[in-house]
Amino acid sequence: MALPTPPGYRALDDKSLPQYLADLDDVRRLLGGKPEQWTVREVGDGNLNLVFIVEGPAGGVCVKQALPYVRAAGESWPMPLERAFFESSYYAAVAPYVGGLIPTIYHYSPTLYCTVMERLTPHVIQRREMIVGRRHPKAAPDVGEYIARASFFTSDLAGAFERKMDMAAIFAKNQPPVRITTELIFADPYRTNPRNRWTSPQLDEVCADFHRDGPLKAAAVRFGDKFLSGAQALIHGDLHTGSVMVTPTDTRVIDPEFAMMGPIGFDLGAYMGNLLLSWYSQPGHATAADDRKAMQAWILEQVTIFWETFRDRFLALWRSNANGDAYPVSMFSAPSDVPFLEGARRTYVDSLFADMLGFGACKMIRRILGFAHNIDFEWIKDRDRRGAAETGALLMARTLLTCPEQFHSINDVVAAVPYFVRKPGAAGQPIRL
Repeated sequence: MALPTPPGYRALDDKSLPQYLADLDDVRRLLGGKPEQWTVREVGDGNLNLVFIVEGPAGGVCVKQALPYVRAAGESWPMPLERAFFESSYYAAVAPYVGGLIPTIYHYSPTLYCTVMERLTPHVIQRREMIVGRRHPKAAPDVGEYIARASFFTSDLAGAFERKMDMAAIFAKNQPPVRITTELIFADPYRTNPRNRWTSPQLDEVCADFHRDGPLKAAAVRFGDKFLSGAQALIHGDLHTGSVMVTPTDTRVIDPEFAMMGPIGFDLGAYMGNLLLSWYSQPGHATAADDRKAMQAWILEQVTIFWETFRDRFLALWRSNANGDAYPVSMFSAPSDVPFLEGARRTYVDSLFADMLGFGACKMIRRILGFAHNIDFEWIKDRDRRGAAETGALLMARTLLTCPEQFHSINDVVAAVPYFVRKPGAAGQPIRL
Protein backbone atom coordinates (compact mmCIF):
# COMPACT_ATOMS: atom_id res chain seq x y z
CA MET A 1 0.00 0.00 0.00
CA ALA A 2 1.16 3.53 -0.77
CA LEU A 3 1.84 5.79 2.20
CA PRO A 4 -0.92 8.18 3.33
CA THR A 5 -0.57 11.56 1.68
CA PRO A 6 -0.74 14.91 3.53
CA PRO A 7 -3.62 17.37 3.10
CA GLY A 8 -3.48 19.19 -0.23
CA TYR A 9 -1.34 16.60 -2.00
CA ARG A 10 -2.57 15.19 -5.30
CA ALA A 11 -0.83 13.55 -8.21
CA LEU A 12 -0.70 15.99 -11.09
CA ASP A 13 -1.77 15.12 -14.64
CA ASP A 14 -2.03 16.83 -18.01
CA LYS A 15 -5.31 18.50 -17.00
CA SER A 16 -4.45 19.74 -13.49
CA LEU A 17 -0.85 20.78 -14.14
CA PRO A 18 -1.62 23.86 -16.32
CA GLN A 19 -4.03 25.15 -13.68
CA TYR A 20 -1.34 24.79 -11.03
CA LEU A 21 1.36 26.52 -13.10
CA ALA A 22 -0.95 29.37 -14.05
CA ASP A 23 -0.86 30.53 -10.40
CA LEU A 24 2.95 30.87 -10.46
CA ASP A 25 3.58 34.32 -11.92
CA ASP A 26 7.19 33.76 -13.01
CA VAL A 27 6.41 30.41 -14.59
CA ARG A 28 3.31 31.74 -16.35
CA ARG A 29 5.33 34.56 -17.90
CA LEU A 30 8.09 32.15 -18.91
CA LEU A 31 5.61 29.89 -20.73
CA GLY A 32 3.72 32.77 -22.31
CA GLY A 33 0.19 32.75 -23.65
CA LYS A 34 -2.72 31.18 -21.76
CA PRO A 35 -2.91 27.80 -19.99
CA GLU A 36 -5.15 26.39 -22.72
CA GLN A 37 -2.31 27.03 -25.18
CA TRP A 38 0.21 24.98 -23.20
CA THR A 39 1.06 21.40 -24.11
CA VAL A 40 1.82 18.84 -21.40
CA ARG A 41 3.70 15.57 -21.87
CA GLU A 42 4.46 13.04 -19.15
CA VAL A 43 7.96 11.80 -19.96
CA GLY A 44 9.13 10.09 -16.78
CA ASP A 45 10.86 6.81 -17.56
CA GLY A 46 12.71 6.45 -14.28
CA ASN A 47 12.00 4.31 -11.26
CA LEU A 48 10.44 6.83 -8.90
CA ASN A 49 8.63 9.96 -10.11
CA LEU A 50 6.26 11.72 -12.45
CA VAL A 51 8.06 14.02 -14.88
CA PHE A 52 6.23 16.45 -17.18
CA ILE A 53 7.39 18.72 -19.97
CA VAL A 54 5.17 21.80 -20.33
CA GLU A 55 5.59 24.05 -23.36
CA GLY A 56 3.98 27.36 -24.13
CA PRO A 57 4.28 29.98 -26.87
CA ALA A 58 7.28 31.62 -25.17
CA GLY A 59 9.13 28.75 -23.53
CA GLY A 60 9.00 25.54 -21.53
CA VAL A 61 9.53 24.08 -18.07
CA CYS A 62 10.05 20.65 -16.57
CA VAL A 63 7.91 19.60 -13.61
CA LYS A 64 8.98 16.69 -11.40
CA GLN A 65 6.63 15.31 -8.74
CA ALA A 66 7.22 12.64 -6.14
CA LEU A 67 4.74 9.79 -5.78
CA PRO A 68 4.07 8.06 -2.44
CA TYR A 69 5.59 4.85 -3.80
CA VAL A 70 8.35 3.58 -6.07
CA ARG A 71 6.95 4.03 -9.54
CA ALA A 72 8.80 1.04 -10.99
CA ALA A 73 7.29 -1.28 -8.38
CA GLY A 74 3.87 0.28 -7.81
CA GLU A 75 2.00 0.87 -4.57
CA SER A 76 3.39 -2.33 -3.05
CA TRP A 77 6.64 -0.41 -2.39
CA PRO A 78 5.84 2.76 -0.39
CA MET A 79 8.22 5.71 -0.68
CA PRO A 80 7.91 9.00 1.27
CA LEU A 81 7.10 12.13 -0.67
CA GLU A 82 9.75 14.09 1.23
CA ARG A 83 12.44 12.99 -1.23
CA ALA A 84 11.33 15.95 -3.36
CA PHE A 85 12.26 18.30 -0.50
CA PHE A 86 15.74 16.81 -0.26
CA GLU A 87 16.25 17.10 -4.00
CA SER A 88 15.31 20.78 -3.83
CA SER A 89 17.57 21.27 -0.80
CA TYR A 90 20.49 19.64 -2.58
CA TYR A 91 20.14 21.92 -5.58
CA ALA A 92 20.08 24.93 -3.27
CA ALA A 93 23.17 23.74 -1.38
CA VAL A 94 25.41 23.12 -4.41
CA ALA A 95 24.13 25.85 -6.74
CA PRO A 96 26.64 28.49 -5.52
CA TYR A 97 29.53 26.20 -6.41
CA VAL A 98 28.58 24.32 -9.57
CA GLY A 99 27.26 27.18 -11.67
CA GLY A 100 25.47 26.12 -14.83
CA LEU A 101 26.02 22.39 -14.32
CA ILE A 102 22.54 21.95 -12.83
CA PRO A 103 19.12 23.10 -14.09
CA THR A 104 17.72 26.43 -12.93
CA ILE A 105 15.06 25.87 -10.26
CA TYR A 106 12.00 28.11 -10.57
CA HIS A 107 9.71 26.83 -7.83
CA TYR A 108 9.30 24.11 -5.22
CA SER A 109 5.91 23.20 -3.72
CA PRO A 110 6.07 21.67 -0.22
CA THR A 111 2.38 20.73 -0.55
CA LEU A 112 2.53 18.92 -3.89
CA TYR A 113 6.14 17.78 -3.44
CA CYS A 114 6.99 18.94 -6.93
CA THR A 115 9.74 21.04 -8.44
CA VAL A 116 9.39 23.33 -11.44
CA MET A 117 12.70 23.67 -13.19
CA GLU A 118 14.40 24.67 -16.39
CA ARG A 119 13.33 22.75 -19.48
CA LEU A 120 16.63 21.43 -20.75
CA THR A 121 16.61 21.51 -24.52
CA PRO A 122 18.08 20.25 -26.79
CA HIS A 123 19.67 18.20 -24.00
CA VAL A 124 19.37 14.43 -24.03
CA ILE A 125 20.23 11.73 -21.49
CA GLN A 126 23.87 10.72 -21.80
CA ARG A 127 23.14 7.02 -21.36
CA ARG A 128 20.81 6.95 -24.35
CA GLU A 129 23.34 8.80 -26.49
CA MET A 130 26.03 6.27 -25.66
CA ILE A 131 23.72 3.38 -26.50
CA VAL A 132 23.28 4.69 -30.03
CA GLY A 133 26.99 5.43 -30.33
CA ARG A 134 26.97 9.23 -30.10
CA ARG A 135 29.84 10.95 -28.32
CA HIS A 136 29.70 14.03 -26.11
CA PRO A 137 33.28 14.94 -25.20
CA LYS A 138 32.31 17.59 -22.63
CA ALA A 139 30.30 15.23 -20.43
CA ALA A 140 33.07 13.34 -18.61
CA PRO A 141 35.22 16.40 -17.78
CA ASP A 142 32.13 18.39 -16.80
CA VAL A 143 30.95 15.67 -14.42
CA GLY A 144 34.46 15.43 -12.99
CA GLU A 145 34.42 19.20 -12.44
CA TYR A 146 30.93 18.98 -10.96
CA ILE A 147 31.80 16.33 -8.38
CA ALA A 148 35.00 18.14 -7.46
CA ARG A 149 33.17 21.41 -6.81
CA ALA A 150 30.05 20.00 -5.15
CA SER A 151 31.98 17.68 -2.84
CA PHE A 152 34.89 19.97 -1.96
CA PHE A 153 32.78 22.99 -1.03
CA THR A 154 30.40 20.92 1.15
CA SER A 155 33.24 19.18 3.00
CA ASP A 156 35.28 20.00 6.09
CA LEU A 157 38.15 20.91 3.78
CA ALA A 158 36.45 24.11 2.65
CA GLY A 159 34.49 25.32 5.66
CA ALA A 160 33.86 25.10 9.38
CA PHE A 161 32.63 21.74 10.62
CA GLU A 162 29.50 23.41 12.02
CA ARG A 163 28.33 24.23 8.51
CA LYS A 164 28.67 20.62 7.40
CA MET A 165 26.91 19.40 10.53
CA ASP A 166 24.02 21.76 9.79
CA MET A 167 23.73 20.18 6.34
CA ALA A 168 23.98 16.74 7.90
CA ALA A 169 21.07 17.58 10.21
CA ILE A 170 18.90 18.35 7.18
CA PHE A 171 19.85 15.39 5.01
CA ALA A 172 19.93 12.86 7.86
CA LYS A 173 16.17 12.60 7.47
CA ASN A 174 16.45 11.47 3.85
CA GLN A 175 16.49 7.90 5.09
CA PRO A 176 14.36 5.86 2.63
CA PRO A 177 16.76 6.38 -0.31
CA VAL A 178 19.63 5.37 1.96
CA ARG A 179 17.71 2.22 2.86
CA ILE A 180 17.18 1.49 -0.83
CA THR A 181 20.86 2.05 -1.60
CA THR A 182 22.05 -0.07 1.33
CA GLU A 183 19.91 -3.03 0.35
CA LEU A 184 19.90 -2.85 -3.45
CA ILE A 185 23.60 -2.09 -3.92
CA PHE A 186 25.48 -3.59 -1.02
CA ALA A 187 23.36 -6.60 -0.02
CA ASP A 188 20.71 -7.92 -2.43
CA PRO A 189 22.97 -8.78 -5.40
CA TYR A 190 24.93 -11.15 -3.16
CA ARG A 191 21.99 -13.03 -1.65
CA THR A 192 18.69 -14.58 -2.64
CA ASN A 193 15.98 -11.94 -2.82
CA PRO A 194 12.72 -11.98 -4.79
CA ARG A 195 13.47 -8.47 -6.09
CA ASN A 196 16.59 -9.65 -7.88
CA ARG A 197 16.57 -10.51 -11.55
CA TRP A 198 19.19 -11.28 -14.17
CA THR A 199 19.53 -12.54 -17.73
CA SER A 200 18.56 -16.19 -17.32
CA PRO A 201 19.75 -18.83 -18.01
CA GLN A 202 22.85 -17.07 -19.37
CA LEU A 203 23.87 -15.63 -15.97
CA ASP A 204 22.48 -18.34 -13.68
CA GLU A 205 25.89 -19.85 -12.98
CA VAL A 206 27.59 -16.49 -12.56
CA CYS A 207 24.89 -15.31 -10.15
CA ALA A 208 25.18 -18.48 -8.06
CA ASP A 209 28.96 -18.06 -8.01
CA PHE A 210 28.63 -14.48 -6.73
CA HIS A 211 26.29 -15.67 -3.96
CA ARG A 212 28.94 -18.21 -2.87
CA ASP A 213 31.91 -15.83 -3.13
CA GLY A 214 32.93 -15.04 0.45
CA PRO A 215 35.75 -12.57 -0.36
CA LEU A 216 33.47 -10.70 -2.77
CA LYS A 217 30.69 -10.41 -0.18
CA ALA A 218 33.15 -9.31 2.50
CA ALA A 219 34.41 -6.56 0.20
CA ALA A 220 30.85 -5.47 -0.64
CA VAL A 221 29.84 -5.11 3.00
CA ARG A 222 33.00 -3.12 3.74
CA PHE A 223 31.94 -0.61 1.14
CA GLY A 224 28.39 -0.72 2.45
CA ASP A 225 29.73 0.24 5.86
CA LYS A 226 31.83 3.01 4.30
CA PHE A 227 28.73 4.30 2.50
CA LEU A 228 26.83 4.54 5.79
CA SER A 229 29.63 5.94 7.93
CA GLY A 230 31.81 8.06 5.61
CA ALA A 231 30.12 11.47 5.73
CA GLN A 232 32.83 13.39 3.85
CA ALA A 233 30.59 15.77 1.90
CA LEU A 234 27.13 16.32 0.47
CA ILE A 235 26.82 13.79 -2.33
CA HIS A 236 24.30 13.39 -5.16
CA GLY A 237 23.76 9.73 -4.29
CA ASP A 238 22.73 8.48 -7.75
CA LEU A 239 25.05 10.13 -10.24
CA HIS A 240 25.07 7.73 -13.19
CA THR A 241 24.92 8.38 -16.93
CA GLY A 242 21.14 8.45 -16.71
CA SER A 243 21.40 11.46 -14.37
CA VAL A 244 23.42 13.52 -16.85
CA MET A 245 21.86 15.50 -19.68
CA VAL A 246 24.09 16.61 -22.51
CA THR A 247 24.48 18.61 -25.70
CA PRO A 248 27.72 19.00 -27.64
CA THR A 249 28.44 22.17 -25.65
CA ASP A 250 26.63 21.79 -22.32
CA THR A 251 26.25 19.29 -19.45
CA ARG A 252 23.71 19.26 -16.62
CA VAL A 253 23.40 16.95 -13.61
CA ILE A 254 19.83 16.06 -12.59
CA ASP A 255 17.85 13.86 -10.17
CA PRO A 256 19.63 14.32 -6.81
CA GLU A 257 16.77 12.95 -4.68
CA PHE A 258 19.13 10.40 -3.08
CA ALA A 259 21.29 13.23 -1.70
CA MET A 260 22.99 12.63 1.64
CA MET A 261 26.17 13.33 3.56
CA GLY A 262 28.37 10.52 2.37
CA PRO A 263 31.67 9.39 0.87
CA ILE A 264 32.87 11.38 -2.11
CA GLY A 265 33.97 8.17 -3.81
CA PHE A 266 30.36 7.03 -4.06
CA ASP A 267 29.48 9.67 -6.67
CA LEU A 268 32.79 9.08 -8.43
CA GLY A 269 32.18 5.34 -8.53
CA ALA A 270 28.62 5.67 -9.75
CA TYR A 271 29.67 7.61 -12.82
CA MET A 272 32.82 5.63 -13.55
CA GLY A 273 31.01 2.32 -13.10
CA ASN A 274 28.31 3.35 -15.56
CA LEU A 275 30.90 4.36 -18.14
CA LEU A 276 32.35 0.86 -17.83
CA LEU A 277 28.91 -0.71 -18.14
CA SER A 278 28.45 1.22 -21.36
CA TRP A 279 31.81 -0.09 -22.62
CA TYR A 280 30.78 -3.71 -22.05
CA SER A 281 27.36 -3.15 -23.62
CA GLN A 282 28.66 -1.70 -26.88
CA PRO A 283 29.09 -5.01 -28.81
CA GLY A 284 25.41 -5.72 -28.14
CA HIS A 285 24.49 -2.56 -30.05
CA ALA A 286 26.92 -3.11 -32.92
CA THR A 287 25.77 -3.19 -36.51
CA ALA A 288 27.31 -4.25 -39.79
CA ALA A 289 28.23 -0.62 -40.38
CA ASP A 290 29.62 0.04 -36.89
CA ASP A 291 31.31 -2.63 -34.77
CA ARG A 292 31.49 -0.09 -31.90
CA LYS A 293 35.21 -0.66 -31.30
CA ALA A 294 35.93 3.01 -31.88
CA MET A 295 33.17 3.88 -29.42
CA GLN A 296 34.70 1.56 -26.84
CA ALA A 297 38.10 3.19 -27.26
CA TRP A 298 36.47 6.60 -26.81
CA ILE A 299 34.67 5.48 -23.62
CA LEU A 300 37.94 4.37 -22.03
CA GLU A 301 39.40 7.77 -22.87
CA GLN A 302 36.45 9.34 -21.03
CA VAL A 303 37.09 7.18 -17.95
CA THR A 304 40.61 8.60 -17.77
CA ILE A 305 39.50 12.17 -18.49
CA PHE A 306 36.76 11.96 -15.85
CA TRP A 307 39.07 10.85 -13.06
CA GLU A 308 41.95 13.15 -14.00
CA THR A 309 39.63 16.16 -14.24
CA PHE A 310 38.19 15.43 -10.82
CA ARG A 311 41.60 14.82 -9.23
CA ASP A 312 43.26 17.92 -10.68
CA ARG A 313 40.30 20.21 -9.98
CA PHE A 314 39.76 18.91 -6.44
CA LEU A 315 43.42 19.50 -5.58
CA ALA A 316 43.38 22.95 -7.18
CA LEU A 317 40.29 23.95 -5.21
CA TRP A 318 41.87 22.67 -2.02
CA ARG A 319 45.05 24.65 -2.57
CA SER A 320 43.15 27.88 -3.18
CA ASN A 321 40.23 27.47 -0.75
CA ALA A 322 41.71 25.67 2.27
CA ASN A 323 39.42 27.35 4.80
CA GLY A 324 38.11 24.26 6.57
CA ASP A 325 38.71 22.72 9.95
CA ALA A 326 40.17 19.62 8.34
CA TYR A 327 43.86 19.87 7.36
CA PRO A 328 44.24 23.44 8.72
CA VAL A 329 46.88 25.32 6.73
CA SER A 330 48.00 27.18 9.87
CA MET A 331 49.72 23.97 10.94
CA PHE A 332 51.94 24.10 7.86
CA SER A 333 53.16 27.70 7.93
CA ALA A 334 56.87 27.02 7.48
CA PRO A 335 58.18 26.62 3.92
CA SER A 336 59.55 23.22 4.89
CA ASP A 337 56.00 22.12 5.77
CA VAL A 338 54.58 22.68 2.29
CA PRO A 339 55.66 19.31 0.79
CA PHE A 340 54.12 17.47 3.72
CA LEU A 341 50.78 19.23 3.36
CA GLU A 342 50.82 18.56 -0.37
CA GLY A 343 51.66 14.92 0.31
CA ALA A 344 48.76 14.65 2.75
CA ARG A 345 46.40 16.10 0.16
CA ARG A 346 47.54 13.64 -2.49
CA THR A 347 47.15 10.77 -0.07
CA TYR A 348 43.59 11.92 0.59
CA VAL A 349 42.81 12.04 -3.12
CA ASP A 350 44.41 8.60 -3.58
CA SER A 351 41.94 7.28 -1.02
CA LEU A 352 39.10 8.75 -3.10
CA PHE A 353 40.45 6.86 -6.12
CA ALA A 354 40.37 3.58 -4.18
CA ASP A 355 36.85 4.34 -3.00
CA MET A 356 35.76 5.13 -6.55
CA LEU A 357 36.87 1.70 -7.73
CA GLY A 358 35.08 -0.17 -4.95
CA PHE A 359 31.86 1.78 -5.13
CA GLY A 360 31.95 1.65 -8.92
CA ALA A 361 32.23 -2.13 -8.80
CA CYS A 362 29.25 -2.40 -6.44
CA LYS A 363 27.19 -0.20 -8.76
CA MET A 364 28.10 -2.36 -11.75
CA ILE A 365 27.11 -5.57 -9.99
CA ARG A 366 23.77 -4.25 -8.76
CA ARG A 367 22.77 -3.15 -12.27
CA ILE A 368 23.15 -6.72 -13.54
CA LEU A 369 22.17 -9.01 -10.65
CA GLY A 370 19.88 -6.74 -8.60
CA PHE A 371 16.49 -5.05 -8.94
CA ALA A 372 17.00 -1.99 -11.15
CA HIS A 373 18.88 -2.60 -14.40
CA ASN A 374 20.43 -0.37 -17.08
CA ILE A 375 18.96 -0.02 -20.53
CA ASP A 376 22.56 -0.29 -21.79
CA PHE A 377 22.09 -4.04 -21.44
CA GLU A 378 18.30 -4.31 -21.35
CA TRP A 379 18.00 -2.98 -24.89
CA ILE A 380 20.22 -5.78 -26.25
CA LYS A 381 17.59 -8.13 -27.66
CA ASP A 382 19.86 -11.12 -28.23
CA ARG A 383 20.03 -12.68 -24.78
CA ASP A 384 23.27 -14.54 -25.50
CA ARG A 385 24.98 -11.29 -26.53
CA ARG A 386 23.51 -9.53 -23.53
CA GLY A 387 24.60 -12.27 -21.16
CA ALA A 388 28.12 -12.25 -22.58
CA ALA A 389 28.40 -8.48 -22.18
CA GLU A 390 27.04 -8.60 -18.63
CA THR A 391 29.37 -11.43 -17.67
CA GLY A 392 32.39 -9.42 -18.77
CA ALA A 393 31.24 -6.45 -16.72
CA LEU A 394 30.67 -8.65 -13.67
CA LEU A 395 34.13 -10.18 -13.91
CA MET A 396 35.71 -6.74 -14.14
CA ALA A 397 33.66 -5.51 -11.19
CA ARG A 398 34.62 -8.50 -9.07
CA THR A 399 38.31 -7.83 -9.75
CA LEU A 400 37.95 -4.15 -8.86
CA LEU A 401 36.23 -5.08 -5.62
CA THR A 402 38.37 -8.00 -4.47
CA CYS A 403 41.81 -7.18 -5.93
CA PRO A 404 42.14 -3.40 -5.52
CA GLU A 405 45.91 -3.71 -5.09
CA GLN A 406 46.15 -4.36 -8.84
CA PHE A 407 45.05 -0.80 -9.65
CA HIS A 408 47.49 1.95 -8.76
CA SER A 409 46.24 4.45 -11.34
CA ILE A 410 43.36 5.05 -13.71
CA ASN A 411 45.62 3.73 -16.48
CA ASP A 412 45.71 0.37 -14.70
CA VAL A 413 41.92 0.29 -14.69
CA VAL A 414 41.63 1.19 -18.36
CA ALA A 415 44.25 -1.40 -19.31
CA ALA A 416 42.36 -4.15 -17.47
CA VAL A 417 38.93 -3.52 -18.99
CA PRO A 418 39.44 -5.27 -22.36
CA TYR A 419 40.69 -8.42 -20.64
CA PHE A 420 37.28 -9.21 -19.19
CA VAL A 421 35.35 -10.06 -22.33
CA ARG A 422 33.14 -13.06 -23.05
CA LYS A 423 32.03 -14.27 -26.43
CA PRO A 424 28.31 -15.01 -26.62
CA GLY A 425 27.69 -18.49 -25.32
CA ALA A 426 31.34 -19.03 -24.34
CA ALA A 427 32.20 -20.82 -21.12
CA GLY A 428 35.34 -20.91 -19.02
CA GLN A 429 37.75 -18.07 -18.41
CA PRO A 430 37.40 -14.60 -19.94
CA ILE A 431 39.31 -14.00 -23.13
CA ARG A 432 41.17 -11.02 -24.50
CA LEU A 433 39.77 -9.02 -27.38
